[in-house]
Amino acid sequence: MIRVTDPGPQTTVQDLGRVGHLRSGIPPSGPVDVRAFVIANRLVGNPDNAAGLECTVLGPRFTVEQACAIAVTGAEAPVTVNDEPAAQWATLELARGASVRIGAARAGVRIYVAFSGGLDVPAALGSRATYLRGRLGGLEGRSLRRGDVLTRLSAPAPPLARRLAAAQIPALEKEPEIRVVLGPQADRFTAEGLAAFLSSPYQMLPQSDRMGARLSGPRITHSRGHDIVSDGIALGAIQVPGDGQPIVLLVDRQSTGGYTKVATVGSFDIGRIGQVKPGQPVRFRAVEVAEAHRLRRQWVQALAEAAGGAVAA
Repeated sequence: MIRVTDPGPQTTVQDLGRVGHLRSGIPPSGPVDVRAFVIANRLVGNPDNAAGLECTVLGPRFTVEQACAIAVTGAEAPVTVNDEPAAQWATLELARGASVRIGAARAGVRIYVAFSGGLDVPAALGSRATYLRGRLGGLEGRSLRRGDVLTRLSAPAPPLARRLAAAQIPALEKEPEIRVVLGPQADRFTAEGLAAFLSSPYQMLPQSDRMGARLSGPRITHSRGHDIVSDGIALGAIQVPGDGQPIVLLVDRQSTGGYTKVATVGSFDIGRIGQVKPGQPVRFRAVEVAEAHRLRRQWVQALAEAAGGAVAA
């Protein structure tokens, strides 16, 4: 069992998400930074879809009541085990009664914690992922609270202790350049608006959450109004309402929307924009669909190499 002594501001149970229910208005949820989540699971010998924790800005404190292994990835944050510093992006073997504390993110926003065996919470519509607005999945559909107790599924065998080499750890840039494919309503914007979108920095707003990353910067002007007949919202779609400020839709997004969408962030960059802190700038760069496919294949290969190429700790 895992006893939570301090949950942090928003810590939720997530797996890789709830597939096939967006048509009913239920988003997939799951981790915003899939790469960090998957690597954490692989470092403790779990399948990629095993349930773990996503922590926002500040991690939790907890005590394990049985020996297990954990891995902490994602945003850069201090980790201690029994008040002794411990590594991120590595397998950490915990004895019974060990106390773990994960501090405030120094860079990035979202921290991931995997436990050997994976967390055992009831599946809802085939997934253990927490959808906060719908109070669905995870632990009673909510963020963790002080005093919560989580259980683990049995691990088939103790994991091999491993760690990622420094070159394999994803960079947390001060001003990331996010790759997008223009459209599906890019024709509803002026040339000046598109130029502003692709040449200017946009600042992450504190109102951002798992539903959408809200940004502030030069106005992206419309040529024929900002409203359209509602259509489907893909992961990474960038809506631009009447104020001309972009919103990148993330894992807890709505299923349909009636604002024009200037572009769509490639799936390979969703985790990168999900690690941008409030007040931090981002830039956008347009790529063609063929280039986006190449970048996706590259992302998949890099994930396989990072998890498979970890060295013995």
